[in-house]
Amino acid sequence: MALTARDRLIDAAFELFDERGYDQTTVDEIAARAGAGRTTFFRLFRAKEDVIFPPHEALLEAAAARLATATAETAGVALTEATGIVLEYYLTEGRRARVRYRLTTAAPALRDREFASMRLYQRLFREFAQRWLPDTPADRLRAELLGNAAVTAHNHVLRRWLRGETEAVREEFADAMAEVLRLHGAGVGPAAAPAPDTSEAEESAQAPAVVVLRTRKDLDRFLPQLERLLE
Repeated sequence: MALTARDRLIDAAFELFDERGYDQTTVDEIAARAGAGRTTFFRLFRAKEDVIFPPHEALLEAAAARLATATAETAGVALTEATGIVLEYYLTEGRRARVRYRLTTAAPALRDREFASMRLYQRLFREFAQRWLPDTPADRLRAELLGNAAVTAHNHVLRRWLRGETEAVREEFADAMAEVLRLHGAGVGPAAAPAPDTSEAEESAQAPAVVVLRTRKDLDRFLPQLERLLE
């Protein structure tokens, strides 16, 4: 299947950024290598840095859709799987994700933008946690801690993979999120309700989780990556 103009521009940009560096690469050079014009570039991207970053808006929407399916009993699973949607996108990018990591590490402006995106995920997860907690100062703090911890766990494991320190990414992520919920998840999910008897708890733990995405807006660009999460 032929690549779209967007895909060609992204591939060209990453090749040039990797070869020459971000600051040394111009929009005209990206367009020329992609076999496209400058007008086409700016029709698809607002600025040069937009080529670099994942589609965070669509990923946030997919994560929010997963969180929206949660019940009190499945809140912890929902948070883990919503965070995992983002992780899976990076993993399916492969080398491109590693090039991006080198670029954002070296360029302060890109790093600042990555931090801004990270705060959007923290807010999403914090607001999700607040659904299951009383509206008190102490519980608002707990929700803040849980949202931040989920993003920190994701980033810690992802960066280990980006640096070539691990290939057991999904296993480490599962362990990291289990630790997040152990430390900060009290009151979210089952802990907020009366404890079920042992047989019910075991049955719930063994039940498969279902990821439901309620919208397809902006998802077509990376639907194949998200589908791998559902296999």
